[in-house]
Amino acid sequence: MLDLETKTLLYRFATALAIGLLVGIQREHSAFSEHKHSSLFAGVRTFPLFALTGCAAAWVADLSGSPGVLVAGCALIGLLVVAAYAARSRHGDVGMTTEAAALLCVFIGALCFYGHLQIAVALGIACAVLLTAKLELRRFVSHITREDEFATLKFAIITAIVLPVLPNEPLGPPPLDVIRPYQVWLMVVLISGIGFFGYVLVKLAGPRRGLGLTGVMGGLVSSTAVSFSLARRSHSRAELAPAIGLALLIAWSMMFLRILFEVAVVNRALLSGLWLPMLSAAAVGVAGCVWLYRRAGRGDKDATEISNPFELGPALRFGLLFAVILIISRAAQLWLGETGIYVSALVGGTTDVDAVTLTMAQMSRGETGLSDDVATRAIVLAAMVNTLFKGGIVMATGSRALWRLLLPVLGFLVAAAGIGLWLV
Repeated sequence: MLDLETKTLLYRFATALAIGLLVGIQREHSAFSEHKHSSLFAGVRTFPLFALTGCAAAWVADLSGSPGVLVAGCALIGLLVVAAYAARSRHGDVGMTTEAAALLCVFIGALCFYGHLQIAVALGIACAVLLTAKLELRRFVSHITREDEFATLKFAIITAIVLPVLPNEPLGPPPLDVIRPYQVWLMVVLISGIGFFGYVLVKLAGPRRGLGLTGVMGGLVSSTAVSFSLARRSHSRAELAPAIGLALLIAWSMMFLRILFEVAVVNRALLSGLWLPMLSAAAVGVAGCVWLYRRAGRGDKDATEISNPFELGPALRFGLLFAVILIISRAAQLWLGETGIYVSALVGGTTDVDAVTLTMAQMSRGETGLSDDVATRAIVLAAMVNTLFKGGIVMATGSRALWRLLLPVLGFLVAAAGIGLWLV
């Protein structure tokens, strides 16, 4: 009968073996698919051995009380990797992805022994994903412009340097007590991060994946911007009204899910009253999408252009808008009570539902006295107003055929959100 210590040790070695197999299988399969098996440095057997070597070296180092054993083991594997790379480079193969993955597997094995299994598994999966996504990552890089690169780097630098040093204290007495520079900028990072996720997916999938993909990604970035862009196109291509309507409805439905995600990040307590109206509206949107999909057919292959959401200018404008809505909402609460909150949500919903959502989520978890019920109703009100505003955009800039398709669904969307709120 194995004791607990032996079972734990075997479990750690088994985890290292499994991770090595995962990476090794990927490398072996990649070599076969690219007809480079003869030049393969390590495959389905070698990678598990690397991981087991790292785990065993860490074990021996622990038994002997000398970390030099682990260092020596890693150094020996490193020498083998260098020798293999030198041999392959003489034949013109200068890539070192497999060699880097081999060294990582050794360290993953050591992590397994020391009990950091979650980190080890995460690193192994990340390694396998990076190795598998070679073509997709290269296609993604080929679609990146110099402007994308600079915009992302500028935002990353400013966030990494500025965010940690921003004060997390109120700027002043009410209504300025809701303004904490750190929290404001953190909300900018959150919204830009959601938008950047959709932007990256567009880049990975390519610009000609259809209007449906545009609706999904546009819903993550800005459903209002997508409404402006696609509604105008419906005039020049009247036969595409069902396809364009489908893309718009997808984007509008994504907005309700995006609101739930933002609230879950900032103030999870609001979800108890918010999930039903938001999911009800999203369900109506999905039903409308199914109806329009049957009418749209294959649709158009062209996608609307989505700009990089990490541009510094739009990020700063959102931060300013968020701060202004915070102050207005706080002042309205102080002077008009609950009515003031609803008025600010009504006005803010026409411009940016994200700013209203984050404002209410932030205020309801602080010391402003805003109850969860009022915050929930304000968010739903802002979402309904924003949906009606986008419907107005379609009626003002889109073709008659387009808004005739969307008008009934629009009414059901707003009604579903209202009924869901009433039921809660």
